[in-house]
Amino acid sequence: MNFAVIKTGGKQYKVAEGDILTIEKLPDYETGGKVVFDEVLLVSREGVAKIGEPNLKGVTVDGEFVEEGRHKKLIVLRYKNKINYRKLKGHRQPYSKVKISKINV
Repeated sequence: MNFAVIKTGGKQYKVAEGDILTIEKLPDYETGGKVVFDEVLLVSREGVAKIGEPNLKGVTVDGEFVEEGRHKKLIVLRYKNKINYRKLKGHRQPYSKVKISKINV
């Protein structure tokens, strides 16, 4: 199985061709637009792995921008006992969905 490990949004993802990823929001892409990930940390082809130090030179992962949205609401409650102190906040993290089309070695 061919796969790669990419870094985007401060996180690392193991990807293969045809995967759909939900990653941190990417700035200003149109639906169907091309996305190129150039921070590739590892590539495995036919059981042979190449590891970067920290990134592999000349290796990219191509993807197609699918959609962007926001996750479900996360409730944040601050509460202190016996003094009638409560603060309630909600947070919805934005995300982008990307379909991996090709791993270029």
